[in-house]
Amino acid sequence: MTHFPAPPGSTHVLRLCSVFEPPSAARPAGAGALDGELEHRAARFDPIGGMQNHTASLTRCLDAQGHTQTVVTSRLAGPRGTTRLGRAARVHRTGLPVSRLRQLWALGALRTALHRTVRPVDVVHAHQGEDLATLPLARLAARRHRCPLVVTVHCSVGHTLRGRSPRARLLRALGSRIERAALRRADAVVVLTGRTAAALRDDGVPAERIATIPSGFDPSLFSGSHDDVFPGAGRPRIGYVGRLAPQKRADLLVEAFGRMRRPADLVVVGDGPDRDRVRQLAAGSPHADRITLAGFVEHTAVPAVLASLDVLVLPSAYEEMGSVLTEAMASGLPVVASDVGGIPEVVCDGGTGLLVPPGDVGALAAALDRLAADAVLRARLSAGARARATDYAWPQLAARVAAVYAHVREGDAARAAVA
Repeated sequence: MTHFPAPPGSTHVLRLCSVFEPPSAARPAGAGALDGELEHRAARFDPIGGMQNHTASLTRCLDAQGHTQTVVTSRLAGPRGTTRLGRAARVHRTGLPVSRLRQLWALGALRTALHRTVRPVDVVHAHQGEDLATLPLARLAARRHRCPLVVTVHCSVGHTLRGRSPRARLLRALGSRIERAALRRADAVVVLTGRTAAALRDDGVPAERIATIPSGFDPSLFSGSHDDVFPGAGRPRIGYVGRLAPQKRADLLVEAFGRMRRPADLVVVGDGPDRDRVRQLAAGSPHADRITLAGFVEHTAVPAVLASLDVLVLPSAYEEMGSVLTEAMASGLPVVASDVGGIPEVVCDGGTGLLVPPGDVGALAAALDRLAADAVLRARLSAGARARATDYAWPQLAARVAAVYAHVREGDAARAAVA
């Protein structure tokens, strides 16, 4: 892992990301923190997930550290426009509210991303997820502003993405080429796990340009006590918190819960395109009376949700890292998760949680039965999770990102002096 020196001063960052924390207007008027669901269009857009929370938390922390930021992102199902975040960050949401043509947000973003601001842009920071538009837009912006380009890889389409759908196949075939070309030319590449760092080195990205900085949690949200938000659910309480999307396989958790032999309750918190499938499976489960479907919650409500659980489950088919895992550890929750992607770098099998083969419903049910039956094991894993969470606090992680900015700016200044 490459370590960069501490940043010497304020930086103006142009942050480009296909998704960002949605505006509050994306939720229906009058919806409660736990029982309000996104309307159907918003659910199809996957409005809340790890990348959205990552980019928003990083922006807030860097704002608190004195940096200026211009964020350009898609509108998703929310309104188009510009909002303020913190002291000196502006979030520009653009694009069309059309789920099948989401990449068109980048065309709407061109004007804002290429516009010369009063204060020159010092660094363009692109956040690469499961999309094809962000990296070309970022390369154009870096060229326009004559500044370094930093890329954070939230999901490598060449090395992490799985699936046999036409979309997944297109992303792997075309997206991996775009990704490889852009990362080789970036001044710095931030990855979430060592696994991806090694894969990118094999792709030809120089090791000295790669920094491994994971996603984290906001300590201010996870301090203090919280009331039980599921008082009607029994114990032990197994939970899922996240997008209801094919990648996450919340449907497998509902199936595994139906096979459990030990008494427990299941709480599923989230919304997304797999919502109807999860509901159908829950309704048909032999333990349907012990399943709670809570719907969408704001990210600020997640700490209270996690504090109300006994075990968190992340049964993903593929995962770069799984940022909810760090929040679960901060809450002292044992985790049952798929042994896939970067998850094993976060979850220590037998130390902070249990790992199971991806897609194996039987193994998942057995792991849940094991934890449901053994309070001593849950307590031991909980202690291990809290201890490990100290490595994932966002203020420290954001400072490391700022150090990357300082490093590439110094390199850019040195090249300009030589020229």
